[in-house]
Amino acid sequence: MNNPQAPRHTFLMLTVFVSGMTSLAIEVTAARLLQTTFGSSNLIWANIIGLMLVYLTVGYFIGGRVADRDPRPLTFYRIVTWGAFLCGLVPMIADPVIKAASSAVYSFAAGAALAAFVATLVLFSIPVILLGCVSPFAIRLAVTDPASTGKLAGQMYGVSTLGSILGTFLPSLVLFDLIGIRATFLFFAGTLLLIGLIGLAMHSRRALLQVVWMPLILIVLALFIFTGPIRAARPGTTLLYEKDSAYNFVQVVELDVDYGSFKKGTRWLLLNEGQGVHSVWHPSGSFYGGTWDMFLAAPFFNANTTPAQIKSLCVIGLAAGTISTQYTAVFGEQVQIDGIEIDPEIVKVGRDYFGMTQPNLNVIVDDGRVGLEQSNRRYDVIGIDAYRVPYVPWHLTTLEFFEIAKSHLNPHGVVVINVGRAVNTSSGVEDRRLVEAMTNTMLKVFPTVHTIDVPNSFNTILVATLDPTTPNNLITNLNALPSEASPLLRTSLDTAIRAIRPTMMSDVLFTDDRAPVETIINSMLLDFILGGGTQQFSQ
Repeated sequence: MNNPQAPRHTFLMLTVFVSGMTSLAIEVTAARLLQTTFGSSNLIWANIIGLMLVYLTVGYFIGGRVADRDPRPLTFYRIVTWGAFLCGLVPMIADPVIKAASSAVYSFAAGAALAAFVATLVLFSIPVILLGCVSPFAIRLAVTDPASTGKLAGQMYGVSTLGSILGTFLPSLVLFDLIGIRATFLFFAGTLLLIGLIGLAMHSRRALLQVVWMPLILIVLALFIFTGPIRAARPGTTLLYEKDSAYNFVQVVELDVDYGSFKKGTRWLLLNEGQGVHSVWHPSGSFYGGTWDMFLAAPFFNANTTPAQIKSLCVIGLAAGTISTQYTAVFGEQVQIDGIEIDPEIVKVGRDYFGMTQPNLNVIVDDGRVGLEQSNRRYDVIGIDAYRVPYVPWHLTTLEFFEIAKSHLNPHGVVVINVGRAVNTSSGVEDRRLVEAMTNTMLKVFPTVHTIDVPNSFNTILVATLDPTTPNNLITNLNALPSEASPLLRTSLDTAIRAIRPTMMSDVLFTDDRAPVETIINSMLLDFILGGGTQQFSQ
């Protein structure tokens, strides 16, 4: 049976390939678009992937039915063209919604932020449904002999999947870093739109003229809407830098006024939705108080420890170098530091904006666990600052990981990590499930683990020592500090002594085979929100 209206087979295959590429690219890029405001937790990813699959499923059903009712190439390429155009239009419509959501996230208005998240995902429904129509419709057009239907279906889905593979890797590995999120949307939407317009031109110039305005609209709207920063700077700060990297949405802001212990002019490194401050630095060299200081206190849990004995440090989660900068300032350039950071863009930002140029710092761009395991060095201190709820790399929490860390310690070495906790405001009860699970896991490897609740924060520092140790060692070492010791070190030890809490553990053990980190964190976040925890940030 011949179909005289069947389009040229090669161009039909090309259309299916580009459509498959665009479908996956839009999914990956949508996640990054939302990441700038809502973060990249598993919950965010699950919602994005799940809804995109729902939209594609609906498209498969609709595409098959429409193809049977109107099996014309003209109808097919109209679907392709409108799907591409609407894909390009989505980030422009979503842009003001996402920027409004940023303010809601900063003020912890959970309801408004959730509404914006849902609204943005709904915007993708029609274009992704139209993209889902492409493959079944293309199969219907390509069939000229019922005996070859299976073969054609296999070819179409194979070509579509090949396109999807390219659409998965090309944005993440090339385009995000090269041209940014919004231009990536336009690149894929524009490519598919070009294919659709060519397809229309092959079958009806009149149909082409009816939609030739589409690329012009996208270009004009992009010039007007995609101006200024991707996300506005936090209130009270000036935006110095922002960029999408292969791993994060990166911003550097500078404080316009004094804020708590941070002086005016202090720079903050913000990632993804911008709630956590990942590194700080002030051009004057002043220091900051808080979580980073506790890393300085860690080696002094060992008995008879002096500043001169601290010779080596490994930081997993270097970020823009706050910990390495403080260690160098306090202990001098005698401390040889390996800083492991997975994101090369953050390393660049650290050097350009955070004074991360110490000659004793060796930066290793790698995954934290892989970088440590491949190191041939041993350290006096291994510091892990790669956790921040809800972004806790599970493979850095397991029994096997801490065994690797132990194997890279010098005699009398210590491991220090920054872990998150929460508080239910309505009941006043602390949620320490993550802290206690991490403590249990570390105690399977180390004889002693100490607990420090950082004042005025949701951070708990855990310090594991190779030797059996007691908190009294901190007091003894503080009193024995030489007169020339850094004032910051004295302050850090004094703060740590006052912030020590009894070490408690749960029966949860994180292993490479089973590490329910995300389950615990998701439950903590839900309890925190339902318990009114966000209200304290808006007061």
